[in-house]
Amino acid sequence: MEELITFIAQNLVDHPEDVKTVVKGTESDITIELTVHPDDMGKIIGKQGRMAKAIRTIVKAAAVKEGKQIHYNVEII
Repeated sequence: MEELITFIAQNLVDHPEDVKTVVKGTESDITIELTVHPDDMGKIIGKQGRMAKAIRTIVKAAAVKEGKQIHYNVEII
């Protein structure tokens, strides 16, 4: 999932080299922290948080497709 989030974020921002992800948590509850350049925060969050919500939805759908019973949290820092 970390690679998926990194791929999506790098294709949305102007500074793809500044996209970083950190995975934290347990085996069943994972938090992925996404860090981007300060100028790109608006592009990742989107109007009224729509892009952030879409990224979270894609991650949940990918987890279901893989058949994993893992709860993913995506935090944008």
